[in-house]
Amino acid sequence: MTDNKQSGGPCLLVDGTEAIVPDVHKKIKAAFKLFDYESNNKVDVRELGTIIYSLGCFPTQADLHDIIAEVEEDHTGYIPLDKFLPAMTKVLLEHKFPPIPEDLLLQAFEVLDKEKKEYLEPEELTKHMTEEGELFTQEEMEEMLTALADHEDNHVYYKDLISQLTIDPDL
Repeated sequence: MTDNKQSGGPCLLVDGTEAIVPDVHKKIKAAFKLFDYESNNKVDVRELGTIIYSLGCFPTQADLHDIIAEVEEDHTGYIPLDKFLPAMTKVLLEHKFPPIPEDLLLQAFEVLDKEKKEYLEPEELTKHMTEEGELFTQEEMEEMLTALADHEDNHVYYKDLISQLTIDPDL
């Protein structure tokens, strides 16, 4: 990849993929603008993870902090589009932070479901998500469970969720 200063953007020379860049830019700008509430080409730094996840990338919290450090505007708490666009373009073109494949996600849920019930109780899911790996806060868990738990019996049926938790890479 070379930086073509005259055209104002990256020019990919590998395998004739320069046609992909405008499509990638369009996708990134569309996701960014959803959170640009003041229409000033800036978003609150707290929205960055949601924007990146919506683009099909799933960085760790450490990776997310690295991205913020790279693109945040002078520690103002805002991310400008002109810094985010090239950084996110590189992430997407290099296929960094891909989603977890469905079969691995299913295996992870099955490991947690020791009794093979095909669902998890909200309490057991909360225990795992707040005590192991990348920790979620109680507030984040409450938001998640509101969206994920079956409203009739309050179980989290993980096989039904897998399609919601994974993204088709061809989109």
